[in-house]
Amino acid sequence: MTELGVALPDLLRLVQAHLFLSGSAVVAALVIGLPTAIMAARNRRVGAPLLGLISLLQTIPGLALLALFYPLLLIAARATSLPIPALGFLPALLALGLYALLPIVRNSVAAIRGIDPALIEAANGLGMTGRQRLWLVELPLGAPVILAGIRTAAVWTIGTATLATTIGQPSLGDLIFSGLQTEDWRRVLVGCVAAAGLALLADFMLALIEGGLAARSRWRLGAGVALLLVATAATFLPIPNATQSKGTARVIVVGAKNFSEQYILADLLETRLRAAGYRTERRDNLGSAIAYRALAAGDIDVYVDYSGTLWADVLRRSDTPSAKAMLVTLAHELARRDKVRLLGGLGFENAYTFAMRRSRAQKLGISDLDSLAQASSKLRLATDLEFLSRPEWEAVERHYHPAFRQARAYSPTFMYRALGDGSADVITAFSSDGRISAMDLVTLGDPRGALPHYDAVMLLTARVAQDDKLVAALQPLIGAISIETMRQANGMVDRDADKRTVEQAAEWLATKMVKPNK
Repeated sequence: MTELGVALPDLLRLVQAHLFLSGSAVVAALVIGLPTAIMAARNRRVGAPLLGLISLLQTIPGLALLALFYPLLLIAARATSLPIPALGFLPALLALGLYALLPIVRNSVAAIRGIDPALIEAANGLGMTGRQRLWLVELPLGAPVILAGIRTAAVWTIGTATLATTIGQPSLGDLIFSGLQTEDWRRVLVGCVAAAGLALLADFMLALIEGGLAARSRWRLGAGVALLLVATAATFLPIPNATQSKGTARVIVVGAKNFSEQYILADLLETRLRAAGYRTERRDNLGSAIAYRALAAGDIDVYVDYSGTLWADVLRRSDTPSAKAMLVTLAHELARRDKVRLLGGLGFENAYTFAMRRSRAQKLGISDLDSLAQASSKLRLATDLEFLSRPEWEAVERHYHPAFRQARAYSPTFMYRALGDGSADVITAFSSDGRISAMDLVTLGDPRGALPHYDAVMLLTARVAQDDKLVAALQPLIGAISIETMRQANGMVDRDADKRTVEQAAEWLATKMVKPNK
């Protein structure tokens, strides 16, 4: 790690990935948008509904558009039996390409329709065909306005591309999302500044080309094109990766959700795999549903999930059996349904648990979810981004009938901040989180058993589950991490005092693992 919070080669690789994705999306939008604009400009009856549809797509939030393409591509892959990747570059390209369409199409239509009718009449008088008029009159005269639309699309796309991280596509959003979750503001700042820098650079290059066309300035046009070619070439320059093992071993894709514990465990998995001679890639900041579907589809090879999450989200079960019975059923059902192997539990549980400041809970006489529900009308609840839409919340409502004065969802980092600054009175904490002891929180009992067990378990895709060498590299992690050890590792990353990096926490955790009882 550098003073910027990220190693320079890693930053350069993310810049390359971000630039390649954004550039590809703008090119795809241009390839689709320019013919669409020509058709819309020449046929107003067709143009009005086309522009309306494209404008409608623009109203969909970028994050939602990215998320929607994941299940759509999964359905397409199953329907056609083709190996269509549903995670990573393809869904990000499709979503961002659609998002870039509007400024390109709208400006191109305005450029063509805005040409002096006398010039069109003169072209027709010279006997030009429609194609000749387009290439010799309409596009050359409309080029500056069209380029202005491309500039807008490029800036929008580069900014929105940071969201591609959420569907497993590397981008500068990796720094922003991981920095937010681990409260490493250097990473957030570097990610934001780098994305803004790319947007400004793209705008400058296209402005030179636009100005060159408008003023018929060869040097401006040549400089803009030259800079664009240099940026394109830089996107493909090889950057050495000192952290990856060399050789011809296949690449193992390690997944992680969007909080500190997942980053630490994913780093631990990568370290062991690299030591065994494998090359690795990461897919971080995945939502719970996307992470498991990605594994089942083979888009990632290994990640850590939690038994209660799999029980409720994947199996759609609402009962709460014992921890052992849950693991046995999960191992059988996941293998039967998706050929996913549950290698085993890591030795600790990261359960959803309601938590309050100790002083506040004692003052109100709240010790469990029963007493919390009775006082809930006076309290404000803060949860992570998923909890209020999860089956666990439905179970809590069914068993305890709380009626909170306010319920808001936050990213995990800001959920704890909300409790700390008094914006919330109770949160849905995680039992292995180091902030529970650091903030002197009390966790509330669940006397009616609404919440299931959440043992941390390692899942392998069918592709790697048969690799004995890989399984042997990961097997020592099973049953080797205690809740106290995991809580300390999480605290290293999450606490402001004596803050460590994810890599340092994972390295420390590797030294504290215990041999499981045979």
